[in-house]
Amino acid sequence: MSVTTKTAELIRQRIQRMPLGEPFTPTTLLECGTRASVDQSLSRLVKAGAIERVTRGVFVRPEVSRFVGNVMPEPIKVAQTIAKTTGSIVEIHGAEAARRLELTTQVPTQSVFSTSGPSRRIRVGKMDIRLQHVCQRKLVLAGRPAGLALAAMWYLGKEEVTPSLIEKIRRKLSGGEFEMLKSVTSSMPAWMSDAFFRHERAAGSVHA
Repeated sequence: MSVTTKTAELIRQRIQRMPLGEPFTPTTLLECGTRASVDQSLSRLVKAGAIERVTRGVFVRPEVSRFVGNVMPEPIKVAQTIAKTTGSIVEIHGAEAARRLELTTQVPTQSVFSTSGPSRRIRVGKMDIRLQHVCQRKLVLAGRPAGLALAAMWYLGKEEVTPSLIEKIRRKLSGGEFEMLKSVTSSMPAWMSDAFFRHERAAGSVHA
């Protein structure tokens, strides 16, 4: 077996063990061979229909639905996979975070994610995914429920982040996650941390 054939077989076996619908990049396969040989093998697997190119530099073993055929991975998974290549953080955009926490009834029309990396637009099939650069302090709790709440508050802004909104968030989060959210008030803008202070004071007067 030639080195090239061996590399191709290693890559094929490695991909076969990957979960269906989980996007990946060529860098995850570099232990199997050189970048050129990995790219060549991936190109052949795409032509053979074993994997699908989601967007430039991102591939997937597609899930197949009997109703719609190949199912594209969730936008957040694509965004996270791309972010990993630059060591960036990704979080659900505040508009979607607010909807998930039932703090607003508005449904975002685009798949937008906040990132510590560069802003960019990615075309996935017929869908656009947008990565929007934000400052690091907006992402301190990324990837957890408390981070979702933080993103929602940044999005809703000074006028809407009141003690009553903080109380709604408290009810949506577990006790541990709400404590985690409160633990980062020092990195919040004054108007946001003030809403927490007033919420604590109101809660204290109720229990007094």
